[in-house]
Amino acid sequence: MQEQKGREAMISTQIIVNCIEELKQITRVELAVFGVDGSLVASTFEDDLISENLIKGFADSPADSQVIGKDHLLRVMDEGDLLYILVARGESDEAYLVGRIAVSQMQQLIIAYKERFDRNNFFQNLLMDNLLLVDVYNRAKKLHIEVSVPRVVLIIETGVEKDNTVAELLRGMFSAQSGDFITAVDESTVILIKSLGENEGYPEIEKTARTIVDMINTEAMLNVRVAYGTIVEELKDVSKSYKEAMMALDVGKIFYVEKRVNAYGSLGIGRLIYQLPVNLCRIFIDEIFGENDPGDFDEEIVSTVNKFFENNLNVSETSRQLFIHRNTLVYRVEKLQKSTGLDVRTFDDALTFKIAMMVYNYMKYLDGGNI
Repeated sequence: MQEQKGREAMISTQIIVNCIEELKQITRVELAVFGVDGSLVASTFEDDLISENLIKGFADSPADSQVIGKDHLLRVMDEGDLLYILVARGESDEAYLVGRIAVSQMQQLIIAYKERFDRNNFFQNLLMDNLLLVDVYNRAKKLHIEVSVPRVVLIIETGVEKDNTVAELLRGMFSAQSGDFITAVDESTVILIKSLGENEGYPEIEKTARTIVDMINTEAMLNVRVAYGTIVEELKDVSKSYKEAMMALDVGKIFYVEKRVNAYGSLGIGRLIYQLPVNLCRIFIDEIFGENDPGDFDEEIVSTVNKFFENNLNVSETSRQLFIHRNTLVYRVEKLQKSTGLDVRTFDDALTFKIAMMVYNYMKYLDGGNI
């Protein structure tokens, strides 16, 4: 019974409603679908529904079909299991024929949805390293998934839980026919397993990631983040690309907040800091800042220094972009020097301060925003 319920859940009520309503519009035959317990699932009948007891009685009988008055009762099966009872209303053989067509269409939909569910289950377990190597190849063959195809995993962080909008938009962009697959392992991210063509590489992946950001921003008004791992040649290595994409997503949120797309292959010093032991990070922060808390630094000074770094320690260009006098910039830099002992006008001190602030942000992230 539990297995049967799981199968029923794969084909939604709305799909069944659409199916029988379209058939009614074409054939003018009234149709209704019931569960095996007699409960109504969907109907085009305006009145006089067949009784629950009659549905249950037919479900318990060995007959493939049954006629009760004007109603033709037929079974909707899946691999020998009874899933639904379909009722076609009409006095002629035409109603029975339409009923058979409806049953066939529903059974094909069930197969399609079950295959999609099986693939979803397979890819989720593949991403989480829950499959033995032999199971990967055996199940891939059964599900008609090519093994030796270049693939990359892209993670789209929506920031919105229990919202299928992003997943549906992505399914409109990437299809299973092209070898792409969309799934999820939590409620706030969507995962795209992208198959690559012969001449596709990282420039094309970067372009795809930026297209996803722009499209979702336009269509769903969501400012998503996208991260991707490295290209893998074998299906068994997809989990590796997934783990890399997860790291790229985390590192991007910590160190490169302004970037909406992050690639595992270009994380820079952020990757190094992310992999440092926590106790070593704390020692480093204490060594550089002592009793000073970087979170207490004047926001104006920190933004000035960041702009100073962006302009390769060029005082004139930085003051021009900030619309401040050169002496004002020097004053702010010297004020920071008094509190930290670091003169960011020199390369060594600038590098030390930059790394120290990145480590501080990492520790803040680990501690949930508080150090």
